[in-house]
Amino acid sequence: MVVLLSRLPVTECLKLCHRVVDGLCGREPPCRADYNTTWSLEEWLQLLNSLSAFFCLAVGNNSSDEEVVAGLSDVGRSHAETLLSVLRAREEEIQRTLLHRTNSISSATLQDFDWQLKLALSSDKISSLHTPLLSLSLDLRENGAVRPVAVEMNREELNTLITSLEAANKVMLQLK
Repeated sequence: MVVLLSRLPVTECLKLCHRVVDGLCGREPPCRADYNTTWSLEEWLQLLNSLSAFFCLAVGNNSSDEEVVAGLSDVGRSHAETLLSVLRAREEEIQRTLLHRTNSISSATLQDFDWQLKLALSSDKISSLHTPLLSLSLDLRENGAVRPVAVEMNREELNTLITSLEAANKVMLQLK
């Protein structure tokens, strides 16, 4: 829906894009009243969401100029260059905002860990079990205090954890 930008002159597009980034970064976003003759309410909301997603994805994926321009093929060249110029001018600020949002999910950080592999031979319900179990001990630092967390997982749970951690690592590498 970024194609809606072509209704604005390039100078107005530049101002709007900077205001969208302001809103994305926690400052005052663009005002609908300034653009109510250009777009309907539905178009306005779609445009704001599209521009915000564009800036977040371009920064999050560390997209090259060529990738950005190729992704904006439905917008005129001058508008695409305007979007690219705003993106490059505000890239570090957007990245800081994205990292802050990610970090605000949890303030806990991993301080230390230890693991043990055990073989459960039986349980109170099954006389012969022979199930490998992983005991994972984590020391998490949160607000200056270290909090121990102990987790015991079977093979399937461990595979799920490993897959999740690999996906998180991939995202972190893309943000660098």
